[in-house]
Amino acid sequence: MTSVLIIDDSPTETQAFSAVLREQGINVLTADNGADGVALAKKERPDVVLMDIVMPGLNGFQATRQLSKDQLTSSIPVIIVSTKGQETDRIWGQRQGAKGYLVKPIKKALLLSTIDQVLNT
Repeated sequence: MTSVLIIDDSPTETQAFSAVLREQGINVLTADNGADGVALAKKERPDVVLMDIVMPGLNGFQATRQLSKDQLTSSIPVIIVSTKGQETDRIWGQRQGAKGYLVKPIKKALLLSTIDQVLNT
């Protein structure tokens, strides 16, 4: 069974993403900040991480960089999911190690196809 870790400080967003993923039979893990998300990713080793950017403490760019540089988690694809839609944000996210970048609000089909895409590359 595929597992996805959602790292987002918005309970509403987390709930919405969780519902879409569970509907597809995907196991969902959640963390509401970057530091807890990095720790959970190291412990649980999910198949994919959905990462918000704007969070208190360790932000999504920093957390993505930590995951992509750590030997335990570097093979886990990170998809940044944010309201920050500037091209510079996308480029910076890729430089931190993100394999995908989606701008909120996200259509269900695009979310699922992006997860599929990073899992199959």
